[in-house]
Amino acid sequence: MRDLGIILDGAVLVSDGRIAAVGTTDQLSKSANRAEEIDCRGKVVLPGFVDSHTHPVFAKPRLIDFEKRIGGATYEDIAAAGGGIVSSIRGVRESSVEQLAQHVLHALAEMAAHGTTTVEAKSGYGLDVDSELKSLESVKHGAQKWSGTVTPTLLAAHAIPPEYRGNPDQYVGIVCNEIIPAAARGRLADYVDVFCEQGAFSPEQSIRILRAAIANGLKTRVHVGQLTRTRLEVFAELHCASLDHLDHVTDADIAWLAGTATVATLLPSANYFLGLSTFAPARKLIDLGVAVALATDYNPGTSPTISIPFVLSVACTHMKMSPAEAITAATINGACALQLQNLKGSLEPGKDADIAIFDACDYRELPYWFAINRCSKTVLRGRGDVSSAV
Repeated sequence: MRDLGIILDGAVLVSDGRIAAVGTTDQLSKSANRAEEIDCRGKVVLPGFVDSHTHPVFAKPRLIDFEKRIGGATYEDIAAAGGGIVSSIRGVRESSVEQLAQHVLHALAEMAAHGTTTVEAKSGYGLDVDSELKSLESVKHGAQKWSGTVTPTLLAAHAIPPEYRGNPDQYVGIVCNEIIPAAARGRLADYVDVFCEQGAFSPEQSIRILRAAIANGLKTRVHVGQLTRTRLEVFAELHCASLDHLDHVTDADIAWLAGTATVATLLPSANYFLGLSTFAPARKLIDLGVAVALATDYNPGTSPTISIPFVLSVACTHMKMSPAEAITAATINGACALQLQNLKGSLEPGKDADIAIFDACDYRELPYWFAINRCSKTVLRGRGDVSSAV
């Protein structure tokens, strides 16, 4: 993860939205004599970031939760009082597809302005059949108007909706027997995710939901270990693309994960925003051979940021990842978390021309200058029409 394959005085040749060649400027100059040139002298050029965990389908920010947390309320306290995930339900249920799609598109545009070119986008704030499908439709509509790439994920198992608090297994049945099949039939999702946590879905309920996903031809990923520990090996049969958060894991969990193809997606901006003093054990995960990705966890309650560069900074300062490791985690490893590594995450011939250009002389400046957007231009599948002015 520390080897970025840096090319000094490098050049990237793009044709028909794909990378045709990568090398030094001298090497590529002969074959690029008729090409339109983007002058990147004195700048850092990277693969576009892959934000492999976001929740962009919501109507309003959760400002009351924010104030309560400042006053000392915990995540669990807020949820028990009717805040948290459940408080976003009304806004999504009352919004139209067009309204939600506009919010998604705005978030995607802001992400691109910070260097992100590929985004995983979850549902999860509707929590009934119609609203979850509406959420996925809004992701589809927003993605169609964006030049980048969006991977849609069904997260109907984000929380137990209020109407099923007395019988959560009934809601699990609706997710398995109605929502997942409908999303699969409509080709609205590539993945199914589940929040496996105390107060949300048990390991047994989570496995039932993920088995239903596989039975309907969808791939799997899991929110796990954010607030309390769940033994990771219980998900072995599911071959999840990623396990996300992982703030509470043991050495046994890490050893098992290191022997799998599953990516550990860490979301340190959520820990930052929640005011937590502990973060996922990135250093141990990496040192023991786990593939680690970084993502924003963009959402209205616990991580209202679209900035991967900010996530890089938090990862370096609070999780002791090196700048190179953090960039790897937000590019090629993020692509692996979405199983898009053949198209995304690195500047290699044949891959999509997703490129981010930064006003910096050294890649280490990206996490160093925190809360500053240094991205001057983003190229999405060969289209260089995005600047930091968005």
